[in-house]
Amino acid sequence: MIDLRIERWRAWAPGLEDETAWRAWAKQPVRPEAADTQPSCDFLPAMQRRRLSRLARMSLDVAWPLCAEGEQLPFVFASRHGETPRTFALLSDVAAEQPLSPTQFGLSVHNAIAGQWSILRGQRGESVAIAGEADTFEHAMLEAAALLGDATPSVLVVMAEEKPPAAYDTWIDDVPFSYALALRVGRAIPGEHAGGNDWRLQLASGDGGRQTGAWPHALNFLRALLDARTPLEQPWKRRRWIWQPLR
Repeated sequence: MIDLRIERWRAWAPGLEDETAWRAWAKQPVRPEAADTQPSCDFLPAMQRRRLSRLARMSLDVAWPLCAEGEQLPFVFASRHGETPRTFALLSDVAAEQPLSPTQFGLSVHNAIAGQWSILRGQRGESVAIAGEADTFEHAMLEAAALLGDATPSVLVVMAEEKPPAAYDTWIDDVPFSYALALRVGRAIPGEHAGGNDWRLQLASGDGGRQTGAWPHALNFLRALLDARTPLEQPWKRRRWIWQPLR
C-alpha cells in the first residue's frame, strides 16, 4: 500500500492536446480519429527535434512543462511496447538485407527516451525505464514511490505508447491510439488531503484472468483523476490494483 499525491499532470494524443479536451474525453471517452500528427516540441532547437521519434516527441512534450527550469527530478519512463515503429523499420531492413543504421538502433532501445530526456533537459539524477504487461502503469507508480524520499520530494513519471504498425495487430491489442501521460508525483501528507489529488494504491489478489478494458490502465487512471476522483480497480492476471482517492 502506498500513498501518492498527483501534483500536476499533462497528456497528449491526436486531437487531445490540452486539459479541456482531456476533461471532455474523460466524461465521454472515444477513440480519436487516426492521425499522424505529433507534438511540435518547439521548445527544442530544430536540429534536436529531428532525431526524436514520434514516441519521444510525445513523451518530452508532456514531461517538459512539469519540470521547472534548472530543477532536478528523478525520471521514470514506462512503456509496454516502446519504439515499436522504429524497431519494425529496423527488422524490415534486416529482411530486405539492407544495412542497419547504428543511430536508429541506438534510439530504438527501451531506455533511449529516458536518455534523451536527461541530455536535452540537463538532468543529472536517477532515471529508470521499465516495460511490463498491461499493468506497466502501476509498476511505474511503484517505482516512483520507491524514488521518493526526504531529498526527493517529487518524481516525474511518463507513460507513453504509440499505435504499432498493422503487422502487430494480431499481438498488440492494448494501444487503442497513441498517447502519452506525464504525472508529477509527490508524497501524500497524512491529514492534509483537502484540495490535493492524493491517492492510495493497493495490490490485491486477482483471479488469474487477462482482463483488458476498453482503455489502458494509464488512461483509466486519468479518467478517474479528472472525473471527481472516483475509485478505480484494474485487474491483470493475479494482480488487482486498487486506486482509492484520499479525502
